[in-house]
Amino acid sequence: MQNEVRSLREAMGLSQGDLATKLSVSRQTVNAIETGRYLPSLPLAFAIGRFFRRPVEEVFHDDRHS
Repeated sequence: MQNEVRSLREAMGLSQGDLATKLSVSRQTVNAIETGRYLPSLPLAFAIGRFFRRPVEEVFHDDRHS
């Protein structure tokens, strides 16, 4: 699973810690999502999409069907 979290976060000028605070998760969780080591729960994935004002499908996409 690929995601656009890092590029969206950087485009907003946020650190991993800033995003973590806004999503009520740890900085380590944000790092793990960005590097693909952790797939967020469905509620967290939707929260990330809402935060970036993007459909969840634009933030997270299946790299097997590119």
